[in-house]
Amino acid sequence: MIHLEDELNGLNEELIRDCLQKSLAGRKLDKVLLIPPDITRKSSGAGIITALYYDLLRNKHNACVDILPALGTHVPMTREEQIVFFGNSIPMCCFLVHDWRNGIQKIGEIPRDFVSDVSEGLINETMDIELSNYILDKSYDLILSIGQVVPHEVVGMANYTKNIVIGCGGSSFINQSHMLGAFYGMERIMGRDFSPVRKVFDYAEQHYIKKLPIEYVLTVTVTKETKTDILGLYISKNRDGFNKAVALSQKHNIIKLDKPIDTCVVFLDENEYRSTWLGNKAIYRTRMVMADGGHLIILAPGVEKFGEDDEIDRLIRKYGYVGRENILKHSKSNPELMSNLSAAAHLIHGSTDGRFKVTYATRHLGKEDIEGVGYNYKPYDDAMNEYKQKDDVFYINNPGLGLWMI
Repeated sequence: MIHLEDELNGLNEELIRDCLQKSLAGRKLDKVLLIPPDITRKSSGAGIITALYYDLLRNKHNACVDILPALGTHVPMTREEQIVFFGNSIPMCCFLVHDWRNGIQKIGEIPRDFVSDVSEGLINETMDIELSNYILDKSYDLILSIGQVVPHEVVGMANYTKNIVIGCGGSSFINQSHMLGAFYGMERIMGRDFSPVRKVFDYAEQHYIKKLPIEYVLTVTVTKETKTDILGLYISKNRDGFNKAVALSQKHNIIKLDKPIDTCVVFLDENEYRSTWLGNKAIYRTRMVMADGGHLIILAPGVEKFGEDDEIDRLIRKYGYVGRENILKHSKSNPELMSNLSAAAHLIHGSTDGRFKVTYATRHLGKEDIEGVGYNYKPYDDAMNEYKQKDDVFYINNPGLGLWMI
């Protein structure tokens, strides 16, 4: 394992480049696949790491390099987003697009007894492990999965194998794993390793994925005002790097407060958050610190839709964020929701069950759209004028990098 940490100042580009070069030293590489996140993980540091790896592989190893953003259910990146995230040194022809519905193959399954055991009997069925056809292409000498370790609402702590089985996985496994997390409960998962979902991912790694030429390049980052620093970089074939990254992330990305928050304002970067599917991190990451009867205001200038996928967008509009029990009832009686369990899980995650109020302040979605899914609406400019400068509100600039709790 190769690792580098600087909790005080963060890692500069020269240190990162040296670390990446060390990870490639002595290898004969003809063809390499890089798997970074997409622009929805803009603060991960993965953009610069991907660009540095591309440069090293092309110019020092003369290797062919393909880049497969781990989209999961997200929409493909535009060329403009590629340049914002990775810079303009990587040509568009290097980028591949993951198709989570059709471009996958089943490579194995998680046994029913194992799923039942880790879920405490909540789910009693096998789970199919599906991966992108690109990952299973045997022409690659090396696959580098690049991702950020940070508290997460479905798995507890992203990333590691999540980048592979979810980011480059298929609809069945994405649906089942998201519902497993929703059934078990976000409050029991977020910020913790060895959640039921992580145990399922670990099973997939131990029995199937470790046979593939995949290595993991993991970061831990923090944002100070508008600057994001990479505090830790970990490169390993196994779980060792992830374990170290989890410890550092739990130290810096979990923010504990003395008392609940009555009024919280969360800002969503318009380049990173364009749907409530992504923007609801504002809800996930603050729900454990919001006071009963409190008010969460989400400043969302770029949010223009609900789901990243057209079908999921339709389902969110149809069923809305109406609470855990209502969504579970809908899931049992409506085949369209049962066949899209990740959407059902998202609707559960994005519901407050009446405990606190959520106001979405948007430019592109109107009052009828926002209120139609169960949130309160406020025009973006009005909300900015009312809340941005208030001293008596708790302000969060980037919900994707933290977990706030008592």
